[in-house]
Order: sequence, then structure tokens, then C-alpha cells
Amino acid sequence: MELTAAHWMYLVGTCVIILTMLFRQNIVVPSIIVTFLVGWIFTGSFTSGLQTIFNASLVAAGELFNIFLIIAIMTALLHSLKSIGADKQMITPFQQVMKNGHISYWVIIFVTYIISLFFWPTPAVPLVGALLIPVAVRAGLPPIGAAIAISLAGQGMALSSDYVIQIAPTLTATAAGADVNLLADRALVLSLITGITAIIIAYLTLRKQITSPSDSHLAAWEKIDQTSEEAQEHAKINQSEKSKYSTLFAIVVPIVFLIIIIYMFLTKFTDLFPSVEGGTGAALIGGVSAILLIAASMFKNVRSSLNDVSENIVKGFVFAFKAMGPVIPIAGFFFIGSGELSSKIFGIDAEGAPSFLFDLVVSGQQFIPESAFISGFGILIIGAITGLDGSGFSGLPLVGSLSGALGGSVGVDVETLGAIGQMSSIWVGGGTLIAWSSLVAVAGFAKVPVLELVRKSFLPVIIGLILSTIIGLWIF
Repeated sequence: MELTAAHWMYLVGTCVIILTMLFRQNIVVPSIIVTFLVGWIFTGSFTSGLQTIFNASLVAAGELFNIFLIIAIMTALLHSLKSIGADKQMITPFQQVMKNGHISYWVIIFVTYIISLFFWPTPAVPLVGALLIPVAVRAGLPPIGAAIAISLAGQGMALSSDYVIQIAPTLTATAAGADVNLLADRALVLSLITGITAIIIAYLTLRKQITSPSDSHLAAWEKIDQTSEEAQEHAKINQSEKSKYSTLFAIVVPIVFLIIIIYMFLTKFTDLFPSVEGGTGAALIGGVSAILLIAASMFKNVRSSLNDVSENIVKGFVFAFKAMGPVIPIAGFFFIGSGELSSKIFGIDAEGAPSFLFDLVVSGQQFIPESAFISGFGILIIGAITGLDGSGFSGLPLVGSLSGALGGSVGVDVETLGAIGQMSSIWVGGGTLIAWSSLVAVAGFAKVPVLELVRKSFLPVIIGLILSTIIGLWIF
């Protein structure tokens, strides 16, 4: 296969993006520049190169808008629940069982994981941090133990699979040309292996630091200055107004989501209901959440409910674009490497559309060891590199594209390689090992140095990732 100048430019652009990540810099600008250069070289027109920047982002936005929409709806629902105090009510029962530090560690993990599955770790951190960390500290769990529990359960185990909202697997699978449901299933298994391994190892290293319950622990912890701006801002959660309907929604919302989980489980493993394919699972979650959003707003105040729902949805979209907006131009560049999507970007027939990344892999196939082990750990390392920017999501188009290109040549399912890359990218960059990520907020709430949190999490997470990769390559 003859490689063109555009192929080599695409390769150079990919290397530049990876190098930029290694220097811990944002990759949006490099992505836009190399998209322009690839488009210019491929079309031979400077004007078309400029148009490629816009078209690549437009195609990426179209492919990923379902992600933005589900984030917006779920965030809007959370704002609605906060306005009536139902979010705090959902957690209050767990405070009663935190009798000692050991139980507190596992309770924080459970609560953080469940909330993060449905609302992402971003709202889980202030909620758990404000309401459960003080109880855990008084029960004898050291603050660093509470911080580790939150980061491993939320930013690690829950976010890396993103099994309910399915933003991460959709990003990865879209770039890889893989089956979203299959990739999500495998990512869930790998996230549980990584998470349970890391959580147990972390607990074993912390157990000797857990002491007997005492008010003195809490008094000493409260004297520590809380310097994180995010922590100070989110600490206002304790000031939210409690409505007489807060208990009702604190019961109804978890029950409704539990019913949805059971339904989705039955559709997957039984013939009782039609199977949930593609993005219909996220659509079901989004539709139900929209109804709950309206109901919560109406129970708060019928007269202002129309405006409240609208305002909460706006807040949801603002958060969605702040969280995922930078991914659009990055995904746009890597989507050029896919023949199916590049045809939309360049406005040409699919038969004549370039598949830059696939062509590069095929041309260099003789230099690629046909080893599932090497390929799996290669994707693991690349995923970890992409996580160095502190996002965890910006590298998913890259690991997805590489998985799609490598899968057929090394004898490993594309979905397996994609899930492995997704694990390392999010576990590293999503908020467990990168000090400049959302881990700062976790450390701020727990009032511990963020670098100490990284240091104590490093070995458990790395061991978990290695183990899940080995098991993933073995069983899938």
C-alpha cells in the first residue's frame, strides 16, 4: 500500500499530540492545527484545509451529541434534587452505619461508586466529601483513607467503565468502529477487576492507620485549612434548602434507577424483554431522568417549575460543554483516520475516503509483533500517556482509533483493546494518579496533600491495571 503525504502528516500529527500530552499540555490547539494540515495536504487546497477544521469538529459533535445530552439531563436532575435537599437525604442513612473506620472505608466506596455511575464523580465528590468524610474521620478512618476511597471508587472504578451513561465506551467505540455494548460490557469487567484489586491493596496498606472512634479526630481534622477552591465552593452543599418532599424523592429516585438497572439486566440476559441495543440504554436513562427532573421541580414549586426546569437544563448543558467541549476538536482529528467518518468530513464517497490510521497500521504490519500480550500492554501504555493531560477522556479517540486499526492484525478483539485503553486513560487521567486532575477536589475535601494521595494510590492502581489487562487478554 502506497502511503501519501497526507498519511505521513497524520502520523506526525498523532506523534505531536502524544508528545504534547507527555509535557502535560492541552492538546486542543495541536489537534486543530494538524487537522488543518492533513486536510490541506489531502485536498491540495488551502481553503479546503480550513474547512476541514470546521467539518471535522462538526462531524465529531454530531457523533458525540448524545453524550452531551445525557450529561446535561443527568446534571439538571441533580441540580433539581439539590434544590429540595433530596441529594443529602439519599446519603443520610449511610451515616448511621459508619460505626468505625473499617466500615466507613467500605461505605464511602459503595456510596461514591453508585452516585458516580449515575451522575459521574464530579457531583459525587462534593456530596460524599461534605456529608460522609467528617463522619468517617470521627469513626477513626484517616483523612487520606477517605480520599483514597473516593478517588478509587469514583474517578477510577465507576468512571472508567461509565456503564450506565456510557459516555466513555461510546467515545472509544465510535473511534474504533466497535460494538458499543460489547465494549461497555468488557470495560465494566475490567473496571471491577482493576477497582477491587486497587481498593483491597489500598485498604491493606491503610488498616494499621485506622484508629478507634473519637471526637478528637474530627476536631483535629477540622482545624486543617481547606485550601482547595473547588472544595470551598462545593462545601456550600450543606446550605441547600430542605423541602418536605426531599425524603420522597430520596426514596423514589434510587428505586426508579434500580428498576432501570434490573430491566436492562433482564434484557441482556433473558428473553423477557426486547434487548437494549446501541444507545437505547442511555436514552432510557435520559428519558426517565427528564421526567424526574420535571417532577422534582413541580413538587418544589409548581408556579416556578417551568422556569426551574429550563434553568437546570441550561446548567446541565453548560456543565456538559465545559466537561466535554475540548474533546470535539480532538475527536475530529482522530475521526479523520476512520474511512467511514472521513468521508463525511471531506464530503466524498465512502469508497474514495481515506483511512489514514488503518492504512498506516497495515503498511507497518510487518514491524508489529503479532502478539496479543504486546499489543494489549502497548495500548495500556498509550492510554496511560493520553491520561497525562488530567482529563482521562481526551485520549479515548486515540486509543479507540489505534484499537480499531490494530485489532484485526494482532488477533485481539477490537472491543478488548478498546476497553484496555479506556481503563488506563481514565484511571490515570480521570482522577486517581494525576495531581492536576479532578483529584485536587478530592484532596481538598479530605484536607490532605494531593501529591500524598497520588503516591499512596499509585501502586494499587498500577497493579490493578496490569492484572485486569492480563485477565482481559486471557478471557476475551
